[in-house]
Amino acid sequence: MSLKITRRPAGAECAAILAELPEWFGLPESNAAYAEAAEREQAWVAEADGRALGLMVLTDTGFSALDVHLLAVRPNLHRQGVGKALIAQARAVARELGKPNLTVKTRGPSLPYEPYERTRAFYEAVGFEALEELIEVWGPENPCLVMIMRVPEASGAR
Repeated sequence: MSLKITRRPAGAECAAILAELPEWFGLPESNAAYAEAAEREQAWVAEADGRALGLMVLTDTGFSALDVHLLAVRPNLHRQGVGKALIAQARAVARELGKPNLTVKTRGPSLPYEPYERTRAFYEAVGFEALEELIEVWGPENPCLVMIMRVPEASGAR
């Protein structure tokens, strides 16, 4: 598979991919907000043969981190390197911006749910570490785990 990653507005691709991932993205209002973010924020689309395979939305926190606001890969392509390639792109963007850290938020381990156990394992495998779990972000029914990754060669925020 020849993977190409490009930056472009990606609301339609976002909506289509999230629709295939109801175990992770099952709230229509949240999915609509993600699709809007994919139009206005820095969206990166991983594609092959003209088909979107996955996407990532990055947001600049204004501080020392670039946040992976959304990472989604079509379910039949999990464990095929698409997510890993998108995270490599996020590291490159963080370096360009002089951001020494990447952050991501995902469901925390205090409320077990198998799909998110796989998500956390992926993030750990690509270099993220758990920083803290918060219930104030999404509520006690959906604990938020903040994860962080140090970005090598980033020279500090510009």
